[in-house]
Amino acid sequence: MTREDTNGNTTVLAIRQGSLRGTTDGGVTAFRGVPFAAPPVGRMRFRPPAAHPGWPGVRDATRPGPSVPQGPGRLAPVMGARIPDGDEDGCLTLNVWTPAPGGRPPRPVLLWFHGGGFASGSGGWDWYDGSRLAAAGDIVVVTANYRIGPLGYLHLPEAGADNLGARDQAAALHWVRDTIGAFGGDPDRITVGGQSAGAYSALALAADPATGPLIHRLILQSGPWSLPPQPPEDAARAAGRFLALLGIERDEHLAKSLRDVPVGDLLDTYGRVAAELARPGDAAPPMYPVLGGSGYPAGLPEAVSAGALAGKGVLVGSTTHEATAFLGPDAPAELVEAVTRAAFGEGVDTLARECAAHGTPAHVYRFGRASTAVPGLGAPHCSDLPFAFDRLDAYATAPMLGPVDDRDRALARAFSGALAAFTATGDPGWPAHRPGVEPYVHRIGGH
Repeated sequence: MTREDTNGNTTVLAIRQGSLRGTTDGGVTAFRGVPFAAPPVGRMRFRPPAAHPGWPGVRDATRPGPSVPQGPGRLAPVMGARIPDGDEDGCLTLNVWTPAPGGRPPRPVLLWFHGGGFASGSGGWDWYDGSRLAAAGDIVVVTANYRIGPLGYLHLPEAGADNLGARDQAAALHWVRDTIGAFGGDPDRITVGGQSAGAYSALALAADPATGPLIHRLILQSGPWSLPPQPPEDAARAAGRFLALLGIERDEHLAKSLRDVPVGDLLDTYGRVAAELARPGDAAPPMYPVLGGSGYPAGLPEAVSAGALAGKGVLVGSTTHEATAFLGPDAPAELVEAVTRAAFGEGVDTLARECAAHGTPAHVYRFGRASTAVPGLGAPHCSDLPFAFDRLDAYATAPMLGPVDDRDRALARAFSGALAAFTATGDPGWPAHRPGVEPYVHRIGGH
């Protein structure tokens, strides 16, 4: 049930866990900082997500919850820096934007996961405000946090730490399936999307037999497709070094010892492990989803080749100069092209080819709007995000964007409209890609 408060711009909505007070602006109601799992603190640190017990009265859902504690993002020089807002207590939250809470008929849903190399980011940041995206296609938009860095991907199965970030993502998906109807969403029409690590995670959710049946369509933006899930032996090596630096024994007290470490020390130690294990030319983080662990029963290419995406609509793409975000604006063009192709482009081609082979051709795009602040960046990794959410204002200081004009604002409306239309209908407004028959890559914002 819903009811409008007397001031006209807030809405109270009842869901299974309790009542929420959200805000309405421009015909879209936002409910921010909504728990989808219990806080991962105390005995729940380094444990799988548990159901939230609910709350009495009306919960304030006018502000996002805290991010998962994290170190500085590696792409801050491209995207801009964030003020730290991390807190383990209350970090497993999501945010919902809906044109009509509780309305009928139910609307298609987009559940979207942020990127950040499995080590940074937050679904609650204004970069990913879903209000304009929801309005663009009359859809319900959800962004969600998940545990990252050592809190999400430290691999210690004997202590309960097994792809916890992936488990959080699965918990968010199940929460959406079970609860989104109260927000006016259709649980049978859930598109899961994301960018970079978020795209990788979305594909994993679709490929996993435990969660794949809940997903109707996929939006995959700039996924690091050349990165295989972490081999268990590499994950064990990183975990062993992490424990050694903390001075923790791998014994019957392991779980308690980890719970007692201040989160700042966990993050500092993660940074030391990352530095020690770094190898030239290898951009893989020291801790990320582990093959054979929860949510990753098989490699992603193998699962896709076996038909895991059959019957699901897929929208997949990349930016023209992905690699400048990592190599810098002065990197030689030939190197940028080669790394962009190897790390991102070849995977897009493979996904498109496999989707077509299994009877559901994908829609493919390449985003090319170049930075107007640092021309050498071109269209780097993440440069499509301000346009995908039509939130140019939230990236005002981002070097990857720079000054904008009316053409950029029109491009933002067009790209966000395409993502919303795909969520709603399966058609972003351009032909599907059929390799060898009628290949088509839609170019957005340049070449």
